[in-house]
Amino acid sequence: MYYNSKIFEKESGVEKKKETIIDKIWNFLASVKLAVIIFAVLSLTSIVGTVIEQNAEPAKNIKVLTKLFGQSATPTTYRILDSLGFMDMYHSWWFVTILLLFAANLVICSVDRLPKIMKVVKDPIKPLSEDHFKGFGIKKEFVLKMKPEKAKEAVSEALKKKAGFNLAEVSEAHGFQLYAQKGNFTRLGVYITHFSILIILAGALIGIFFGFKGYLNLPEGVVSTVAYTRNDQERPIGFGIRCDKFQVDFYGNSDMPKAYKSLLTVIENGKEVMKKEIVVNDPLKYKGVTFYQSSYGLLQEDMQKSVFMFRVTSRDGRTSNLDLRFGDTFSIPGMGLTGKIEDFSPALGLDERTGRPFTYAEQMNNPAVLVSFSEGGNRKFSGWIFKRHPETWRLPDGNTVEFSDIWGIQYTGLQVRNDPGVWVVYFGCVAMAVGLFIAFFMSHKRLWVRLVEEKNGTRVVIGASANKNRQAFERQIDKVADLLTRAKERGR
Repeated sequence: MYYNSKIFEKESGVEKKKETIIDKIWNFLASVKLAVIIFAVLSLTSIVGTVIEQNAEPAKNIKVLTKLFGQSATPTTYRILDSLGFMDMYHSWWFVTILLLFAANLVICSVDRLPKIMKVVKDPIKPLSEDHFKGFGIKKEFVLKMKPEKAKEAVSEALKKKAGFNLAEVSEAHGFQLYAQKGNFTRLGVYITHFSILIILAGALIGIFFGFKGYLNLPEGVVSTVAYTRNDQERPIGFGIRCDKFQVDFYGNSDMPKAYKSLLTVIENGKEVMKKEIVVNDPLKYKGVTFYQSSYGLLQEDMQKSVFMFRVTSRDGRTSNLDLRFGDTFSIPGMGLTGKIEDFSPALGLDERTGRPFTYAEQMNNPAVLVSFSEGGNRKFSGWIFKRHPETWRLPDGNTVEFSDIWGIQYTGLQVRNDPGVWVVYFGCVAMAVGLFIAFFMSHKRLWVRLVEEKNGTRVVIGASANKNRQAFERQIDKVADLLTRAKERGR
């Protein structure tokens, strides 16, 4: 380690180094134990932050905590977690502090070890003495029936072809020594990975401080230029967003939802600039703001403003499409029959014993309208017409009134996210992939070859080392040796 300040004192004739306060802080931040502790804390808090939905309405997390801790312990648990910032964990001061501490630990650990690594990277390879060849972990020895000059050419060509080494050479008393290295830069792969982590952390902090995550309950036909945070604070989004239509598709005649769809329109400077139908996991993105399909619901207080859509067909085949308000009347083409909308239910069911209608859900599971029919001012009949049950569209007199849709009574619940640091995070992920590839799949390889002239030819002694994946490098050396010995046999 490099010390900016060193104090030495003599003890028993030996110089002893005394650490300053700066040295102690440096050693603490460079500690591997600190890195392990930070990883553990980040992992544990992230688990809590995953279970607890961030920036969600209190009712959602209360429901989750009730399942985990029971009804009696939930209020206290919620208050404790809320006071500690777990309801908006990624914006809390302590989580940001942990991230900054992790970044400091990563930087100082890297700086502390970098000089030694750079020395290995920059250190040129040199010839070795005969004694050094005895200590190699990768070693191969064989004899070629040729003079050292020809053996040198054969070995150089084989190593270049099979292992990619461009060998330097020196002459020795009884032959030559060849040597080369490659991949010394791969020792920096771990630093690329460290750098990528810092980039990802920077992108996360940019998102924390300059972005936001909120929600927006947007009724059909309404334009909003703001979203809302967990504390119901308005956050301008920079443009208008309108819900043109929300729809739930079901499996057959069941109440099991198949898909939630919201048709959204982006409005900027008074013009419609983008339309998209969003579903779960297929959001709308515009100028860095993303809208996710999250929930939906009914606006019962706006039922008077809702539009009921009918397709009316007389028994002689004449058809008309009608858009009506609650309480409106309509006529069947060519007939003296007049209908009036008297009631509406978003989920109408019929009691099995009494046959009486009742509303069994506050969602648009089985919408139906009650329409009464009159002729010449006299009431003839009435009945419930279901949107999802075509058999109810046929009237007793042979006319057809299809309840095709209702508009303006639903809202779509959107999660709104603006994260300006997301592209920084993406760049960091790419850099991490590069760093991990270098760190795990590439290695620093060094190679020395002694060519010693003997009575019957030239003895070839190969010594090599690799900082990673030694077995693969050893197999390469074996292939080179096999290639040379087979060439020798063929040359006999």
